[in-house]
Amino acid sequence: MKIMFLNQAPRKGEKGPAYDVEGVTKLLNTYASPGTSVEIGFPDDYEGSQLFHSIGRQSQLNGLHHMMETPALVRKIFWAAENGYDAVISSNTFDPGVDGGRLAVDIPVIGLLRATMHAALTLADKVGVTVPLAPHVPYTRRILRSHGLEHFVSDIKPIGVYTNVRERKAEIFETTCNLIRGMVKDGAEIIVPLGGALIPYVVDPDDLARETGVQVLNTKAIGIRFAEMCVNFRMTQSAIAYPRAKLSRDDFTGKL
Repeated sequence: MKIMFLNQAPRKGEKGPAYDVEGVTKLLNTYASPGTSVEIGFPDDYEGSQLFHSIGRQSQLNGLHHMMETPALVRKIFWAAENGYDAVISSNTFDPGVDGGRLAVDIPVIGLLRATMHAALTLADKVGVTVPLAPHVPYTRRILRSHGLEHFVSDIKPIGVYTNVRERKAEIFETTCNLIRGMVKDGAEIIVPLGGALIPYVVDPDDLARETGVQVLNTKAIGIRFAEMCVNFRMTQSAIAYPRAKLSRDDFTGKL
């Protein structure tokens, strides 16, 4: 089984991902079953891709970059389906491109936010959510509301860190533990940490769980295992919910 873990932004020189691609690929494959290969993929460059870095430098990641990158992500999802991948997972935990991709291909297209929230809600009634930055909070609320999940969330709290993350591992860990303890006091029964560049790439959710005494879910592991289940049981997004036309690559690249 071959799964594409689709990065949200193009890989282009020094403007590539902040994480170590080789190291993260190894980590992701530890979450997979024997016989499954997880490969990180990247969308082609597109007009407006600079916006991601511009708002990132200002710590204003408010979702606008995901709207700008959606067409490039959908094109890459279509490419993956045409080139032997059995499933695509949006690596970003805010699910950019997932709905568009589901309208374009038959293979499973998995969003980590939605998959992890539903996993959490099979195990608990109220979910506490952490996000990297304050601008992520209203954006996350809108996504949850669109899925009918907002009323299951006790609170959404920002960690306040999204730069030089490896050097700030201890700070991220301590801050997140304090946020989790506060959310548990306010009713959270399980924790979903959004922002995979922080958790699990820098801080292990199992370490947070041991320190706080509450389950902290691993969004990446859940997404991979859910994608495997879909492939193994021939499950994919509903053709009724996501009706598809017959498409070719030219449909995604051509102009009128």
